[in-house]
Amino acid sequence: MWPWPRSQTEPGMLLQLNSGIFYEFIPASEFYEENPTRISLKEVKIGVNYVIILNTNAGLWGYNIGDTVEFTSTKPYRIKVTGRIKHFISAFGEHVIGKEVEQAMQEAVEDLNIEISEFSVAPQINPKSGLPFHEWYVEFETEPEDLSALAHKIDVSLQKQNSYYLDLIEGKILRPLKITTVKKEGFQNYMKSIGKLGGQNKIPRLSNDRKLVEKIESLNLTK
Repeated sequence: MWPWPRSQTEPGMLLQLNSGIFYEFIPASEFYEENPTRISLKEVKIGVNYVIILNTNAGLWGYNIGDTVEFTSTKPYRIKVTGRIKHFISAFGEHVIGKEVEQAMQEAVEDLNIEISEFSVAPQINPKSGLPFHEWYVEFETEPEDLSALAHKIDVSLQKQNSYYLDLIEGKILRPLKITTVKKEGFQNYMKSIGKLGGQNKIPRLSNDRKLVEKIESLNLTK
């Protein structure tokens, strides 16, 4: 008999624990370090983003499926998928991940009653002047009058979520983020230009380089 009540309303998915799978977890903030921490299921904590590593009695050993997960419960073990580990920004050691930028944007647009169509974030390492920063390329349903207010709210949220990012801002290594407005259907036209237009393909919410945003700019899709 199943040891825990099944439910369609509980947040997160139950982990399969009795099918010959041994789970390991690496804190997402450490994944790209030389010797990241690697823990077993009994050591995980709720609310921490982990890269999930699978080992099975069928011969799969140390397999990184590419997803980041967060535990919503440890009795029973429930997880929710929070993003992909390849989608991150750590140009200066900030370890910013998809869940963090999505939460920051969601909080800001809800607070300011703004609607957006899509967005993507990239590091600006060599600006023409001043400190480096994260550049947020945003396509709006209706462009707000005060972009600086939106940028400030996003930045404050990101600092609260990510201590590495906060330290870089306070240490004057990075300056607060900048928003660049993308034209209507700009992201759609970008996807069309690279042959990936369609519901099965999604815009990466963040990248550790500027390839995506440089393509957007080369197509004259920003304002």
